[in-house]
Amino acid sequence: MQGKGLITIVAIVLGLICLNELLPTWYASKIEKQATAIAGDNPEKYQKEITRLSKDTLNLGFTKLYYSKAKDKEMKLGLDLKGGINVLLEINQRDLVNDLTNYSTNPVLIEALNKTDEAQKNSTKSYIDNFFEQFDAVNKAKGTNLKLADPEVFGNTTLTEIKYNTTDEQVKSIVKRRIDASVGTAFEVIRTRIDKMGAVQPNVQRVPGTARISVEMPGMKDIDKVKKMLQTSAKLQFWEVQQVPEIAPYFQTLTTMVAAKGDSMGVAKTTNFMNLLHLDKLRTNGVANVKLSDTAVVNKILNSKVGQSLRPANIKYTQFMWGYKPEATDTESLVLYAIRGNINQKAPVDGAVETASISYDELSRVVVDMQMDSKGAKEWKTLTEKNVGKPVAVTLDNRVYTAPNVVNAIPNGRTQISGNFSQEEAKELVDVLGAGKLPAGAKVVQATVVGPSLGQESINAGMLSFAIAFLVIIVYIIFYYGGAGVYAVIAMIINLFYIFGIMDSVDATLTLPGIAGIVLTMAMAVDTNVIIYERTKEELFAGKSILEAYKDGFKHALSAIVDGHLTTLLTAGVLFLFGTGPIKGFALTLGIGILMTFFTSVLISRAMIFSRLNKGKHLSVWTAPTKNLFRNTWIDFIGKRKYAYIISAILTVISLGSMFIHGFKYGIDFTGGRNYVVRFDKDVNAEDIESNLVKVFKTEDGKNSSVEAKTFGNARQLKISTDYLIDDESLKADQTVEQKLYEGLKTSLPANTSLHDFKSADKEHAGIISSEKVGPTVADDIKTHGILAVVAALAGIFIYILIRFRKWQFSLGAVAALFHDAVIILGAYSLLHKFMPFNMEINQDFIAAILTVLGYSINDTVIIFDRIREYLREKKSLTLAGLFDDSISSTLGRTFNTSFTTILVILAIFIFGGDNLRGFMFAMLIGIGFGTYSSIFIASAIAYDFLKSGKEEEVHGKTTSNKEVLASK
Repeated sequence: MQGKGLITIVAIVLGLICLNELLPTWYASKIEKQATAIAGDNPEKYQKEITRLSKDTLNLGFTKLYYSKAKDKEMKLGLDLKGGINVLLEINQRDLVNDLTNYSTNPVLIEALNKTDEAQKNSTKSYIDNFFEQFDAVNKAKGTNLKLADPEVFGNTTLTEIKYNTTDEQVKSIVKRRIDASVGTAFEVIRTRIDKMGAVQPNVQRVPGTARISVEMPGMKDIDKVKKMLQTSAKLQFWEVQQVPEIAPYFQTLTTMVAAKGDSMGVAKTTNFMNLLHLDKLRTNGVANVKLSDTAVVNKILNSKVGQSLRPANIKYTQFMWGYKPEATDTESLVLYAIRGNINQKAPVDGAVETASISYDELSRVVVDMQMDSKGAKEWKTLTEKNVGKPVAVTLDNRVYTAPNVVNAIPNGRTQISGNFSQEEAKELVDVLGAGKLPAGAKVVQATVVGPSLGQESINAGMLSFAIAFLVIIVYIIFYYGGAGVYAVIAMIINLFYIFGIMDSVDATLTLPGIAGIVLTMAMAVDTNVIIYERTKEELFAGKSILEAYKDGFKHALSAIVDGHLTTLLTAGVLFLFGTGPIKGFALTLGIGILMTFFTSVLISRAMIFSRLNKGKHLSVWTAPTKNLFRNTWIDFIGKRKYAYIISAILTVISLGSMFIHGFKYGIDFTGGRNYVVRFDKDVNAEDIESNLVKVFKTEDGKNSSVEAKTFGNARQLKISTDYLIDDESLKADQTVEQKLYEGLKTSLPANTSLHDFKSADKEHAGIISSEKVGPTVADDIKTHGILAVVAALAGIFIYILIRFRKWQFSLGAVAALFHDAVIILGAYSLLHKFMPFNMEINQDFIAAILTVLGYSINDTVIIFDRIREYLREKKSLTLAGLFDDSISSTLGRTFNTSFTTILVILAIFIFGGDNLRGFMFAMLIGIGFGTYSSIFIASAIAYDFLKSGKEEEVHGKTTSNKEVLASK
């Protein structure tokens, strides 16, 4: 066999590379298992054992393995397998634009920024592109003829490269470059902060073309700490403080107004605003001392439109900020400060910190010492000189840490922050300040938290489904193809080894959908072998020797295999291009798997088989029960196509009708919202839980937010979804939702469950075992990308089939079949989502399932089209109908075997693969079934109807000789 030596060399080299990549994973796992065996569930003892065992070294001759290095190089597991936190941060680009315009108050600029904020909610364009569009529109509408290079816009000292004659296009380019650089700075700051948190194998990446940064931290549990660390801008600011005499008249006016118009301010008219302020208990330079439970009411009143309109001139720009935490003398209250603002709300001192360290004051309290940069030091000196004897507030991200009276001017930029810190809080603040400040505020627009216990359960479920699927494939393929099946299994095992090795070498993350991708790759490997072996059987039945039959079998199967692999690879590429997170991982796994399947099932398998045959040894390609299966099967498919059209039309109408009448259950990644998977210590009723939660999740105007509770896996687990406060992307909003969820579920939880236990449940405690949050702007992007992915896949497949088969009729038939499959799956999800005991949401996973089905279905279609093309050359004496029937009938063995084994594999994942994959696999089950049907009765039938001349009488039969005009067309 030509090239056998080269294939062998490549296989061995690739195998050694994969072995070298996978050894660290094996060694790290070995050490950890030894530590667990000794320490049990004791975390402290486990860590001591890891430290002890880490001193050991395994010398394999060609490499030495150390635990610490092996841990760094081991295969990364996704959150769904290991537990941990994934957040998508978005840098506030309005802040960046404000900074570049030197906080200009030009009305055209302000209006353009406001309109950009609105446009961003339903746009996939970048913020700055939207801003330039809105600026041009407002500028034109107002007739102001402002240039971007004007001093009131970007032509200021911040952007020295912009001159008075710089064109708008040049300014746009400069501004985009500066914003991109700022996001790059933010990325480095975020990465430094994560390093200081001690996360193991963190994954920090910029999302191309956006101001977003993806952060994945496997093994981390404290989501609040992570969010706080990542969102804190570390923008330390110093402000003048207004005191009670200046603010009291305004508070008195508000008290009167609440009694008259409380409803329009979002509070009850009976609310006594002055009583909430507890001025008699005030011991600091604040303007109120408010109980923690009343802070939300005070915020509503101060931030209401009525409250804003009543402000007198002396506090028009005042910012009301809360203290960082309760005072030591009153742990149930927060101090409210009145910060003297200005028209652009730019702080008098806004400089970066050069150094920060923990220290202690004269009373041995923990404080943070810091040194400002040169700019901040100059501004600090000016501010302290101006305010000797008066209070100055030190704020970090709009929270007041301290507001002492200035005793003397401070000339050297050194200052001290006190705030009733614990040692841990002070360390967190020092870490944040030491990592540098973000160039703008950051908000969490998407977050996923998976508890470690759920991660372990996912690993167990994934591995069980993997093992069962693999066993099913091995048994079936050996049963069906005998000795040849053994070589197929060997190639499949090598294939799996290569997939894991390559994934590890490219630093890919293995996720639960990734495991599903690997299992589907196994099904594709089976498909490849089935195509080869079915062609080999045909050659044997034609009377050829075993050696010639295998040669021609591989030769004639190659075209169909290449077409099938390329169309599936196209689908994987589309998924990778438009997908995010786990879907990208699924696409990457599928793509690597397809390439390795071709290498192992076609090239390595061929080398092994011919090595045996060339030695004169026999190799069966069937067993006694399967030898003649489908051999003489012939069905008049084309003659029955009209019945199929009727069935498909009925199913399509039902599906479309359900979509328009019942709609879908959209997942939060399409609508925005929060999901929580909550585990209880007893069976619970989802309807009762939902009823309780509806009462808790009410908006400020008293309306109910969307809440849904559904059994997830078993009667002790619920998946709870809500859109409550979804437009508020602050950490406080997340905490508020969790607090309300806890309150709504408290009666169903064990009596001693605290909020902390509830938020960090494990196998020992009831509570949240995973959570997910998707902001509305991210949801809009995901939905748009999902639609684009499907359209791109259909267009790509149409073009590929057109190029490959040179007839548009084949492309039309293929795309019509894919559209048919997609509509049927969508209809099933629309009809059944209220009744099925598993998740049937339209979300990213569903889009991935649809695209995978399309890839599989087109693969099936291509096999039939390939045989039709072959018969067009070889069987010109047949009618077109007979030729189509012969082509479809001759591929029935391949169609049945591939579909049957794939369905068995998907059933294994559906039953044993865990709750998170059931919706995904259900779509696959429907899709594979209808994909097989549509390849025969839709794709082939439509191609036939558009290809036939329509003039000759249709004659159906295996040996028909009535000619049709198509063969020469």
